[in-house]
Amino acid sequence: MSRDARYREVSEAFGAALARLASGYEADPDKRRDLLQDIHAALWRSLESFEGRSSLRTWVYRVAHNVGATHLARHGGTRYVELQDAPADVDLEASVSRGLLLERLYALIHALPAVDRQLMLLYLEGLDALAIGEVVGLTPTNVATRIHRLKAALAMRAREGGRR
Repeated sequence: MSRDARYREVSEAFGAALARLASGYEADPDKRRDLLQDIHAALWRSLESFEGRSSLRTWVYRVAHNVGATHLARHGGTRYVELQDAPADVDLEASVSRGLLLERLYALIHALPAVDRQLMLLYLEGLDALAIGEVVGLTPTNVATRIHRLKAALAMRAREGGRR
């Protein structure tokens, strides 16, 4: 199969997930589009090096993660805070629509340190601890523990309803 045909296959299978990941890495719509283009370009360039040692899904997420991490490093002006200390400018109890809740979730994710952000984005994409560990270079136990703590902090913020 040619690289172009393989890229089309990957793009069709994972395009929506990659767009969601780009949204998690970058809040600004213009920079997000650039990031997504960078992810797709990196996927196309690296298709020839895919050897099948991991699943195609894990490989795609690893490439996207690397591009996202590089993007975060280049745009280091972002201030990260712990989830429980993130600004509570949206009242979760009043945000009954799924869109507003997702917007709030992404706002909280954008405030996370880079590794925690990456873990949550991959978790939300349905990857298990083993696959996430392969992508970010952590043990599955470490991944599971960190995700558990992040989910607990997020649940605490939801219970607060955005109140301080």
